[in-house]
Amino acid sequence: MEEKNDKKYVPGDGIRSLKSSPLFRAVNYELYVKPNSIIMALGIIAMTGCAGYIIYMRSKYQSMGFYSAIEADGTETFKKKVSKWTV
Repeated sequence: MEEKNDKKYVPGDGIRSLKSSPLFRAVNYELYVKPNSIIMALGIIAMTGCAGYIIYMRSKYQSMGFYSAIEADGTETFKKKVSKWTV
């Protein structure tokens, strides 16, 4: 007897080798596509750039003597540090 399923499974296929519904494939798209190195590199560069900018801005405000304070209405503001000794 000849088998109808003559598909060869390759190690590392994982969930792609299982039978699934089109809805499952649409909802879990990232499980069925191969990783794209260029998009991954661009994402890493963007995330690193954003984190670096946040760190830079925080160090800039701290070196100028500002700190973040939460106001009574819930907004965040930057206030200048004031020494209690100079008052």
